[in-house]
Amino acid sequence: MTLPTPSKKLGQHFLVDDNILGVIGRLAELEPTDVVLEIGPGPGALTSYLADRVADVHAVELDRRLEPHLRARLGDRPNVHFRFEDAVSLDADPLEPAPTKLVSNLPYNVATPIVVESLERFPTIALWTVMVQREVADRFFAAPKTKAYGAVSVLLQLATDRTGFHAVSRTVFRPPPNVDSALVSFRRRAERPRVPWPKLKRVVEGAFAHRRKRLPNSLELAGIAGRDDAAAALAQLGRAPNARAEELDPEEFVRLAAALA
Repeated sequence: MTLPTPSKKLGQHFLVDDNILGVIGRLAELEPTDVVLEIGPGPGALTSYLADRVADVHAVELDRRLEPHLRARLGDRPNVHFRFEDAVSLDADPLEPAPTKLVSNLPYNVATPIVVESLERFPTIALWTVMVQREVADRFFAAPKTKAYGAVSVLLQLATDRTGFHAVSRTVFRPPPNVDSALVSFRRRAERPRVPWPKLKRVVEGAFAHRRKRLPNSLELAGIAGRDDAAAALAQLGRAPNARAEELDPEEFVRLAAALA
């Protein structure tokens, strides 16, 4: 069966080097009892590797062109469950058994929203191991006051701790991407932030929505708080009203969201 050409529109770069599968397995700390959510299985190389090692795999693929190939390759595996839909809006409720890990070569054009949304949408996931653009991987755990630091950095660092990182050669993909890639792993923290996650997420994303502006202006433009209220909240943190989002560390965003409640 002829494999469809990877779609640029969908950000597809298929894994073609089996050696990288072992690296993924090591970073994912695979156990026989794991239930893995895989987003963007492509031709199924990683899916097959996972199915040999874990209890169940939920493979979510948007590209229906790949369905005949995937079913021919893995359709007889009772522990592989296919869903052909958009992972960005994937509902966790129908996934049974509930996933305990997310292990994926993520479509590059939607990698960040998938990771951010999965933090709250899939509360049973305890460990992530994802292949993303190197630039995106660097953003995930970037430090404050750096160019890479942004909303995704804050949210991931409040919810998880990084457990692994592995730079990946362009030659492991077909077609080779025009950017560098990396595998990054992170584990959910046992303790949750003291502010409801939806409120915290809204404040963080609003703060960085206009990152060149002062925080009170950015929060006002995002419809979260008036400038005076935002300035007063910053004062509770010991921050001046001309502070910008990239100056605050993740824990300060928790305090800021609490002060704005």
